[in-house]
Amino acid sequence: MRRRRTAGAALAALALAGGLLTASATTAAAGPGAGDARAEVSAESYTWKNVRIDGGGFVPGIVFNRSEKDLVYARTDIGGAYRWDQADREWIPLLDSVGWDKWGHTGVASLATDPVDPDNVYVAVGNYTNDWDPNNGAVMRSSDRGATWRTTELPFKLGGNMPGRGMGERLAVDPNDNRVLYLGAPSGHGLWRSTDAGATWSQVAGFPNPGTYVPDPTSDNNYLTDEVGVVWVVFDERTGSPGKRTQTVYVGVADKEESVYRSTDGGATWEAVPGQPTGYLPHKGVLDTAGGHLYIATSDTGGPYDGAKGQVWRYDTGSGTWTDISPVPEADTYFGYSGLTVDRQNPGTVMVTGYSSWWPDTQIFRSTDSGGSWTRAWEYSSYPNRSDRFTMDVSSVPWLTFGGSPAPPETAPKLGWMTESLEIDPFDSDRMMYGTGATIYGTEELTAWDRDEDFTITPMVKGLEETAVNDLISPPSGAPLLSGLLDIGGFRHTDLDRVPELMYQSPYMGSVSSLDYAEGSPDTVVRVGSSDTGRNIAFSTDNGANWFAGGSQPAGVTGGGTVAAAADASGFVWSPEGAGVHRTTGHGNSWTVSRGIPAGARVEADRVDPDVFYGFSGGTFYVSTDGGATFTASGAAGLPTGGSVRFKAVPGRQGHVWLAGGSGDAYGLWRSTDGGRSFARVDGVEEADTIGFGKAAPGASYQALYTSAKIGGVRGIYRSDDAGGSWVRINDDARQWGWTGADITGDPRVYGRVYVGTNGRGILRGDTAGTTDPGDPTDPPGPGPSGCAVTYKVTNQWQGGFQADVTVRNTGTAALDGWKADWSFADGQRVNQMWNASFTQSGDKVTASSAGWNARLEPGASAAFGFTGSWSKANGAPKAFRVNGAACATG
Repeated sequence: MRRRRTAGAALAALALAGGLLTASATTAAAGPGAGDARAEVSAESYTWKNVRIDGGGFVPGIVFNRSEKDLVYARTDIGGAYRWDQADREWIPLLDSVGWDKWGHTGVASLATDPVDPDNVYVAVGNYTNDWDPNNGAVMRSSDRGATWRTTELPFKLGGNMPGRGMGERLAVDPNDNRVLYLGAPSGHGLWRSTDAGATWSQVAGFPNPGTYVPDPTSDNNYLTDEVGVVWVVFDERTGSPGKRTQTVYVGVADKEESVYRSTDGGATWEAVPGQPTGYLPHKGVLDTAGGHLYIATSDTGGPYDGAKGQVWRYDTGSGTWTDISPVPEADTYFGYSGLTVDRQNPGTVMVTGYSSWWPDTQIFRSTDSGGSWTRAWEYSSYPNRSDRFTMDVSSVPWLTFGGSPAPPETAPKLGWMTESLEIDPFDSDRMMYGTGATIYGTEELTAWDRDEDFTITPMVKGLEETAVNDLISPPSGAPLLSGLLDIGGFRHTDLDRVPELMYQSPYMGSVSSLDYAEGSPDTVVRVGSSDTGRNIAFSTDNGANWFAGGSQPAGVTGGGTVAAAADASGFVWSPEGAGVHRTTGHGNSWTVSRGIPAGARVEADRVDPDVFYGFSGGTFYVSTDGGATFTASGAAGLPTGGSVRFKAVPGRQGHVWLAGGSGDAYGLWRSTDGGRSFARVDGVEEADTIGFGKAAPGASYQALYTSAKIGGVRGIYRSDDAGGSWVRINDDARQWGWTGADITGDPRVYGRVYVGTNGRGILRGDTAGTTDPGDPTDPPGPGPSGCAVTYKVTNQWQGGFQADVTVRNTGTAALDGWKADWSFADGQRVNQMWNASFTQSGDKVTASSAGWNARLEPGASAAFGFTGSWSKANGAPKAFRVNGAACATG
């Protein structure tokens, strides 16, 4: 399975405080010994955006709305859900508000968009059905296209990252009566229904089969022993009318004997559809109402990785006839089918993928006669050479080649793998999107296929960031950031706003678990990870631009573990998986066992003294003063003995070490100023999971600290400018990103800049309101000669709180390519949460900045946004507004 980080027992239920307060951090030159007083907590506005990678994970579902053009959603297995922004041709993340305590809700098991009211969208969330996720699943519903959500908890778990996650969709809205929704459940829980637009749910008592298929019933891994369950729901909209429930509903079940069920009385009674095929699992079911055909794509397993056989079937809903329309005879398949779609503009046009055709490439099939005959995306001309109908253009995401130049019949980039989602735009027969294990590909020239003309496939993935992060380093020179990632290795990020050219090569490691650079010689970098070639360590002498494998590695190594580089690049200490801690004084030409430290210990280097290395395992801190040859337990007491623990040494501070993690009562943040001989717990930090350092604040002498922690009862991302004496929360409730316990680092060159690693939302980069890079865009130009107009209206008010809507209109003569509206409150109001715009607030002044999809305002055009806020004595409307610095008319 695709490896994912889990937080385990550390994920206690937390009460997250609402709203974003704004205050300046206290700047002081205090040393670590000054922080024993109770920590003070304030909050500060930050600007957040992803360090661009574009994609990086599995996209099991793409859903087009059937009643509004260009309204498209995508679901990921662990990285949330997204909405397509046609204007900017990028994806907008929708579930960043999911917090630490509900981290599993970033796994989207299914998604449904309402064909009656396109403003409504629903997601069924939950990461695992076993004990890896402590929480039950939920259905989240939005009436503003995912800007805000309401949540209904379910009495069972959902598996957005479980086997069978590419099947579906499990969640569906009745196209005639949108108060009615169905949800197919895993784990033997059957079929569920809501009749109040997702607010409440109950099990469909008469549904006969919860599904019997289990991926591996003999396994001792409970990830593989749960029932995949009820996997898709399809309405026949012809059997209802607006406002009246659809009568005929088809449901697919993960059962190889009876897999397709039907109700003809609005869900009151159910039966297995007579004559249906057996022996396979129904990955997808799609109804072409124009032709009256229900298509089924099947496989012998639940996927998304496996599948060796499959079939495609067509069911005539009028005559009740089943027809095998498989593109390839069953005996000749080595893959299962999925990725099923029909062209709503051209009845009879259907496409399906061989989702599990890993070698030499995935396959896509197309028929224009309802499956009577098929053509292929590629076929052999004379083996091993192949003839492709398409051209791949990955110039926008060049790393999708993976650096490969394989021999035919393989190609680089590949057409795809794990292609369980494929959809033709219901409004545009030329547009198709499909998901892979690493990206979303698509074309806008699809009908060229039928004319035997070449068409271009490109990544359609900008804005969708789905990498899971292991480690991050920000050296004092060279590239601002180097990342260690699961599944695609990692990158040297020379430009944070551009997609990197290629992941690390020579050797390529599928997952990089640890990185380090020599503090005094930052061009020297080392990385370790997992590799199919068995080469688990690599070195660079040019800041990660080029790499070479270690000359050797210790016997028994099975994975990366952690690695540390001496401050002067004179040696390295490696604690790999499968072997004990070892050291080398070269680039891995030979290794010697480090004595006095247990296997599996986490290792780090002192950032000043090249002879000093540190280790930690099971509550004991270890120190080496001879370059890692021998370690000695320091005797430091009170450190956590359980849970996940991470620690780092402070650049430029010999012997300064900070340690975060733990469980139960021993869960928090500790620091040492004497090389680990003793540690003091940082008072007021209730829980902490990461620690990182960045450039000191103006006037301060100690590095800025960054942590993902619980402080003052609130989980968040925090910065301290006074060595832990006080903290500012720098994220808000709308930007939580689920689990952020992998790694965090500040930037040693830019004060206030922080890089946060997530489990499926990539790398987040945060900057203070005053941070400006030379390469950053300048503020957008002001309105044309005639100016702007702003309307402000309080739409709801209650004791202490209110909601307001704001409309910005361009009354000038030139278009605005981006806008910022600002105003001041006279009564001390505070903005808590804003939608359709981002905001900062300093004192009474608020600045609202355009979102990507509403940034351009032509003359006469307007954009609306709203927010919730708090007030105390009064709630008067602002008296004046400006847009891009120009005063605006009001009212």
